[in-house]
Amino acid sequence: MSQTEVHKKWQSKNKERAKYLSNRSRARSFIKNQATEEDIEEFKELLQQRKELRKKPPLSVRAFFLILFLI
Repeated sequence: MSQTEVHKKWQSKNKERAKYLSNRSRARSFIKNQATEEDIEEFKELLQQRKELRKKPPLSVRAFFLILFLI
């Protein structure tokens, strides 16, 4: 099996991981090679927001249903 075939086989078995890696690679390349100062400032804000969201604990199933029924 050629390296290309092996790579395609891995991608088909790991679609979510392959998509993640591709997106990450494109984002890094954009930041390194094309991002303007404005872009970088916007990314800083987005990253800070993302960090804040990740700090919050996920809702428990019980809390989710309580909120759902209150609406």
